[in-house]
Amino acid sequence: MNRIAISIASLLMSLCVQNVAAQTWIWYPGDYEIWLGNEMNNRRTDRGAYFPPFWKQDSHYVTVEFSKEVEIAASETISIAVEGKYNVKIDGRMLFGMPKEVQLAPGRHKINIKVHNQATPPALFVKGKEVVTDGTWRVTYEDKEWIDESGKASDTSVSTYVDAGYWNFNTATDVPSRFRLKTTRAEAIGSKDGIYDFGKETFGYLRLDGVEGNGSIEIRYGESREEASDGEHCETLDRLKVENGVVTDLCTGEERRVGETFVFGNSKAFRYVGVECSGTAKVQGVSMDYEYMPEVERGTFSCSDEMVNKMWEIGVYTLQLTTREFFIDGIKRDRWVWSGDASQSYLMNYYLFNDNEEVKRTMWLLAGKQPITSHINTIMDYTLYWFISVWDYYQYSGDEHFLRQIYPVMTAYIEFVNSRRDADGMLQGLAGDWVFVDWADKPMDKRGQLSFEQILFVRAVESMASVAKTIGEKGDAEKYERQARELKGKIKEFFWDEGKKAIVHNRLNGVKSEEVFKFSSIFAILFDTMTDADKETLKTSVVMNDDILKITTPYMRFYEMEALCRLGEQQRVMKEMKDYWGGMIQQGATTFWEKYNPTDSGRSHLQMYGRPYGKSLCHAWGASPIYLLGRYFLGVSPTKPGYEEYEVRPSLADLKWMEGDVPTPFGKVHVRMDKKTVSVKSDGGKGVLVIGGKRVDIPVGKEIKIKY
Repeated sequence: MNRIAISIASLLMSLCVQNVAAQTWIWYPGDYEIWLGNEMNNRRTDRGAYFPPFWKQDSHYVTVEFSKEVEIAASETISIAVEGKYNVKIDGRMLFGMPKEVQLAPGRHKINIKVHNQATPPALFVKGKEVVTDGTWRVTYEDKEWIDESGKASDTSVSTYVDAGYWNFNTATDVPSRFRLKTTRAEAIGSKDGIYDFGKETFGYLRLDGVEGNGSIEIRYGESREEASDGEHCETLDRLKVENGVVTDLCTGEERRVGETFVFGNSKAFRYVGVECSGTAKVQGVSMDYEYMPEVERGTFSCSDEMVNKMWEIGVYTLQLTTREFFIDGIKRDRWVWSGDASQSYLMNYYLFNDNEEVKRTMWLLAGKQPITSHINTIMDYTLYWFISVWDYYQYSGDEHFLRQIYPVMTAYIEFVNSRRDADGMLQGLAGDWVFVDWADKPMDKRGQLSFEQILFVRAVESMASVAKTIGEKGDAEKYERQARELKGKIKEFFWDEGKKAIVHNRLNGVKSEEVFKFSSIFAILFDTMTDADKETLKTSVVMNDDILKITTPYMRFYEMEALCRLGEQQRVMKEMKDYWGGMIQQGATTFWEKYNPTDSGRSHLQMYGRPYGKSLCHAWGASPIYLLGRYFLGVSPTKPGYEEYEVRPSLADLKWMEGDVPTPFGKVHVRMDKKTVSVKSDGGKGVLVIGGKRVDIPVGKEIKIKY
């Protein structure tokens, strides 16, 4: 594809991303996402008790002005739908009442519609022949308008206007605040001793058919049969009272008549459901309404190894379950949006659904509102992942418009982060900060300067610089580039141990510790914090060193496997994936877990946080084989934003053959490889196949096949 064709393709992609001239509901960017996130995050219960997030929850702006300057050749009538109460000004003149239709004469007009809504985000839908609400409308939460004693209106040019936010609510009746996930009926595959088995991990609303009698009914949800049998310790449960012909949910107070189907108002995660009745109360049947976010599986993978195929299949199902209104962590316990978990879900998404709107919604929710008073989710590293994820999103989507929208929030966050640096320019956990890193199987000192946090900090500031440069903020870009360069230069000086040939864990009061974990070395490899020679040293002295504490969460195994792939160790990674994720499959997993230690056995696989069933058996960060197989085995990745240019570097490892599709903004890239040949077919972009020391251009729409 020549450069002119590439530019045209990029322009078309940009227009598609911004949804220009396609009528849709609009709002202040981030407002709807924050409101919807609050709706979702506050559904968590702990054994029937309401359990809200323990970080700051923000809300939407209650009054928003929507404005647009238009020029029309002929008169037209625009219809107006609003969530809230509103006024309309045309060319500075306020109209009577709250008109549902407005006649516009030919010519140029300035439209201002101000909407107020305390309960849900102020939202607007305008439909005319030419004039429609879309992402090009401008919005503000303060118009700074006033009138002096002479009646002259003030200058509103100092008001800060931004492009409107939107999603896919494209008709007047498709009201944003009424959005709900889809549901479909599902039946248990069997029951024994009051325990109903739905065959695999699932999520939705339990249905009880034919409730009758008098007494009580306790519902015990379990990801395992053991949990569904344990009324004292199961993580989630419901209780009903059946009395005088009325069934009452003791958690919500909801009532039904006996004999009717009772559908619980709160969705739950489970595979097994235990139903225990007392008195004369009884239940005739149990089923569920499976709840899901409709997603199209655009990415595919299959190969000669059935264990790897099973890993892909279970990874896909895990991500499907944890992809809801937003990317959440796990479906049983938290059901919250955590930035560290989400940052991995974004990457998996790019190789499976390629749903950019899901990514943006999640990022807006995590960003919240100014003033910034704490780290995202209160976790220092989770704030840093957020910066990195914004830049990653641009690489996979080419959506520069989003960078411009979210940049003011990024600047507020980087100012907050920089305010928490020490005299060396490094981050330390201050009062109120949670320094996480990972769930490790031995105590980890979180005091002082952690090398892991500084490496992550460098990458976050580099991402900030890249965003600033992309949108033309040259001064900011130079400032952040300088900051990242200065901090990066201190990593080896402050944390390198020549005797150990390793990056030590932390530095407290100027003294380096003796402790070495894998985390810092993994990220130094991934983020090019060290030289190529140092990265090779870290690979053997730390990452592949069995004397260093093993990682037992899929969360950090994700990055460990990626770092090894970056160093060309796909053969080893394939073996470790089959051992680790395959180990969960051999334990009967139908979705991937929050943590897996191969040395555990029996019920110890269910335990976490000091609770017998505290572990999540369906956790988003467990689905990383999706990303690893697409990125490092099929080998497809963008080298310019939005796959304008990309590479295919396939690696067969020990497989006999493999093939699959990687979704892109222009369609898909299909790769097939066996022991002798590799073939690629692409729907767009400027691609190059890198194999066996060769670089072969990939034509658009035509399959190439080469021997290697």
